[in-house]
Amino acid sequence: MLKAALWLAALPLLAPASGLHSVADSNAEPIASVGIIIDDLGNSLRYGKRAIQLPGAVACAILPHTRYSESLAELTRAHNKEVVLHLPMESTGSDEPGPGNLDSHMPALEVAMTLAYDLQTVPHAVAVSNHMGSLLTQQREPMRLLMKAIADRGDLFFVDSRTTADSAAGNIAQELGLPHLVRNIFLDNVREIEAINRQFDKLVALARDRGTALAIGHPYPETLEVLERRLPDLASSGVELVSLSKLLEIKSDAAVQ
Repeated sequence: MLKAALWLAALPLLAPASGLHSVADSNAEPIASVGIIIDDLGNSLRYGKRAIQLPGAVACAILPHTRYSESLAELTRAHNKEVVLHLPMESTGSDEPGPGNLDSHMPALEVAMTLAYDLQTVPHAVAVSNHMGSLLTQQREPMRLLMKAIADRGDLFFVDSRTTADSAAGNIAQELGLPHLVRNIFLDNVREIEAINRQFDKLVALARDRGTALAIGHPYPETLEVLERRLPDLASSGVELVSLSKLLEIKSDAAVQ
């Protein structure tokens, strides 16, 4: 009887089964922060709305001059989520970036005018990110022109989607004093539920290790399904989903400590 009583008393000390969260876990204060962006919005109203309705502070990166760019930007703002201008840029591949794109031969005035033209169709943007751009983002002088044009507006920051490991965007932004973020994880390079779940797990692990992490996904049905299911439980892992502006603030504070 004594052994049984001791065993029962020890039950609360046992670790929860794998994949389950204890009461303490569910009430834990967040120890890390993540940002999530859904890219390539603007061509589908159905999936655009579904992305906007995701739980929490998911940012919406909208392509300019698309059929639903302006209406989705307005809807994003109405849902208290952040709008990002997903700026088409020159790529190393054969795919066309789309209307309102930047290429490496544009002079400074054309870069600034194209940026302004694109922003007109994506109202309420707080940031600019690159759509494609695996060629342009490697080139320092064209990126310097773009970063200068963004900085001159005074109310935007830059998000490097990092479509190439050789991107110079972050370094140029830092040199010019332009606030910026850099993508850490692509959620859906492989459009399969299991693969996206693994990438989501990597995002959480990276945030817990570094304090912050930024992921980018796309309005694929598989990606939206995973996020709809997993975002409500994110806080139970000690990780908080925050806006891009908040993530930038957290990273800036950490850098000066």
